[in-house]
Amino acid sequence: MNKQDLLREVVVKYIDYFYPVASGTSAVAIDNKIEQAMDLVKSHLMFAVREEVEVLKERIAELMERINQLEVENTYLRAHASQDTLAQLPASAGTKPPAAPQGPQPPVS
Repeated sequence: MNKQDLLREVVVKYIDYFYPVASGTSAVAIDNKIEQAMDLVKSHLMFAVREEVEVLKERIAELMERINQLEVENTYLRAHASQDTLAQLPASAGTKPPAAPQGPQPPVS
């Protein structure tokens, strides 16, 4: 290595150390670190979202199973209940409950 190359290397290291923004290689290194950090955050978020989706899928499956059980029970009980007992049930008990109304509800006075 000749004196000129050595001097150039010393000057570049000096600039990198004392003026990191002035050096193009330092800016690239910072950009790379930022990109790596963003990729890491993205992968952590994706993992957390996938985990939450799995938990919700399991909960939905449990609730669907519970709905099916209750429908079977309801059918059995209705088939074996007396007419007097069935007459005492509310009119909407034989059907699915009405959907919740959309929009704001008026205040109850």
